[in-house]
Amino acid sequence: MDLTLDHFIALLPLLVTSATAVLVMLGIAWRRSHTQSFVLSVIGLNLALLSLLPALQVAPLQVTTLLVVDRFACFYMALILAAALACLTLAHAYLGEKQGKGYPGNREELYLLMLLAAAGGLVLVSAQHLASLFIGLELLSLPTYGLVAYAFFNKRSLEAGLKYMVLSAAGSAFLLFGMALLYADAGSLSFAGIGTILAPAAQPGPLVQLGMALMLVALAFKLSLVPFHLWTPDVYEGAPAPVAAFLATASKVAVFAVLLRLFQLSPAAASPALHGLLTVIAVASILFGNLLALLQSNLKRLLGYSSIAHFGYLLVALIASEGLAVEAVGVYLVTYVLTVLGAFGVVTLMSTPYNGRDCDALYEYRGLFWRRPYLTAVLTVMMLSLAGIPLTAGFIGKFYIITVGVQAELWWLLGALVIGSAIGVFYYLRVMVTLFMVEPNLRRHDAPFNWGQRAGGIMLLLVALLAFVFGVYPQPLLDLVLNAGLVQ
Repeated sequence: MDLTLDHFIALLPLLVTSATAVLVMLGIAWRRSHTQSFVLSVIGLNLALLSLLPALQVAPLQVTTLLVVDRFACFYMALILAAALACLTLAHAYLGEKQGKGYPGNREELYLLMLLAAAGGLVLVSAQHLASLFIGLELLSLPTYGLVAYAFFNKRSLEAGLKYMVLSAAGSAFLLFGMALLYADAGSLSFAGIGTILAPAAQPGPLVQLGMALMLVALAFKLSLVPFHLWTPDVYEGAPAPVAAFLATASKVAVFAVLLRLFQLSPAAASPALHGLLTVIAVASILFGNLLALLQSNLKRLLGYSSIAHFGYLLVALIASEGLAVEAVGVYLVTYVLTVLGAFGVVTLMSTPYNGRDCDALYEYRGLFWRRPYLTAVLTVMMLSLAGIPLTAGFIGKFYIITVGVQAELWWLLGALVIGSAIGVFYYLRVMVTLFMVEPNLRRHDAPFNWGQRAGGIMLLLVALLAFVFGVYPQPLLDLVLNAGLVQ
């Protein structure tokens, strides 16, 4: 096919992000400067976000057989770019501005790796072909191995990087084997082609069902769904706090978006056997994620187990796949990204600048209200939102998921969701109570006094404000999701 100007305009967000990565790499080769790398990365991601406006003007547009840029892709591109921008801002605070104070190694490569991973996420949400799905997933995953092990002075960080690499490679093997089986039966690698070829069949063949199941296993690894979740708490604990934030937001949003597109376009995904498998995974993720989070005294591990439960909730909408399902996923992912960025943002600022081990033990947050009241307010709003308490963004997301479940009459899943949410309220409240307890004498970490006047602090306050505003007045968010063309 002949590429026209419109095709390049549609690809602008990906092209700008990739060009920024190249520019940062050349900047590092020319002169090592932490500030320079940070500024170039932030400018590049902001330009990529702005380039979504002209891309929307030409959407929907198929760019080769591999990628399609439509409103669905643009919405999730914006979410990934915004999350990456927030994580880069947190990383700048985390690494420390002055040499000699903060992270003792090379700092600039973290921005380069995060930009490459963000580019992989953009490819993933635009994928309409199994080849582009694999390329996007690998481009997202490979830089993340380095990001997770970036604090190489810390043995937990190295262990986390190794675990993530080995399990991610196993997930990729499952994905490729599943694609091979799907291609053997359908004879096509494009989502639409697979859908067209398999549509006349009342029941997909065993090869197709096995292929879809293996692909689901691979994507469940990336989304840390039970029983493929074992890497999650260790990786969240070992990874530097801004990297854990990126892993929990941009990375998972990209994978879930492509899973949603695949399920919407391929009738093979609607087979009863696959729905049964998804239902078991969803119930197990909701219950195990919440029950295991109850036992945690480490905030990053608690957020890791909590994320397993939250993606279990999202599977309810994926299984329903009708009515408000696509809209519900969009709303829930926006509220989830905001909330998790806020929670990990507090952990990052408490660990700023890099000081060996992150401030992730719950006892270190005891009495935080008496030292940093505004930071405590931010973390409290995030915990309430994760619990799905009214007047927070998390409540709106959970309300949409429950609505979709009721429409599709998924009563077993809704029962698990209600029980899981009730368990979740307990451990989120435990974190909040810790913040207001009497301050202990032993304290290893604390946020700087002027945290709210720095880029990371301003971004954190903005996230907390949005989490509250979307909870009180969600209409702008709902309009955004509807205008993004997420509802067919």
